[in-house]
Amino acid sequence: MNLHEFIQLALAEDVGDGDHTSLSTIPADAQKRARLLVKEAGILAGVEVAQAIFAEVDPTFVVDVLMHDGARINPGDVVLTVSGNARNILTAERLVLNCMQRMSGIATHTRELVNLLEGTRAKLLDTRKTTPNFRICEKMATKIGGAVNHRFGLYDQILIKDNHVDYAGGIEAAITKAVTYLKETGRTLRIEIETRNRAEVEEVLRVGQVDIILLDNFLPDGIRDMVRLINGRFITEASGGIDETNLRAYAETGVDFISSGALTHQIKSLDLSLKAY
Repeated sequence: MNLHEFIQLALAEDVGDGDHTSLSTIPADAQKRARLLVKEAGILAGVEVAQAIFAEVDPTFVVDVLMHDGARINPGDVVLTVSGNARNILTAERLVLNCMQRMSGIATHTRELVNLLEGTRAKLLDTRKTTPNFRICEKMATKIGGAVNHRFGLYDQILIKDNHVDYAGGIEAAITKAVTYLKETGRTLRIEIETRNRAEVEEVLRVGQVDIILLDNFLPDGIRDMVRLINGRFITEASGGIDETNLRAYAETGVDFISSGALTHQIKSLDLSLKAY
């Protein structure tokens, strides 16, 4: 799903057969303006999405962007103004706010975590733990916050997780089948495999044929030992139970990437509003 498709589906969900409140109370030819106000400090995200929503609802809108994605915002800041048909402004209002408030909340939390990595080699990754049909916006928000986008979906990377390993009959069987599949289908996807203990890491090192080793639910000392064992032969990623309380400890192990589902779930939306003026 691309951004245009997402906006069309979101508008169809919200508007249905008409915005009957606006249709019944606002003259069809009324021209008004509104501004998007910040009510809570954080990192701004979703301006690009808002512009696309306004363009979809009414291409004749005049949108003046005053602050851009990634900017630090404070209460009282004006992000943008929009002028045009009053009914259409009201139709676009809630979708714009829903997207920007959640995206800004994600970007704000992401930036806080990225700051904890300063001075280490580790980069923060997002995950597929996203809201169904809203992933495109959530992935945009984590990137705005300073994280690196992991795979977008099931189709753009092979990630052999614990259940795949168990269902396939073990690590070597899973890797071999994945490599064979790529050859047979002519695909060039990266292969990442999850490991749960030292024995599994040693087996991956013996078998090879992967790009990334995911070290899942290791303590920081265990990650450090595995990074030394892998010794640069493969890209390393740590995951599992990692949040702001222990992120720095994991980053200092020398691991290449740290993935965190917390970037996109259990996030508090940032308070924004669209007000007439």
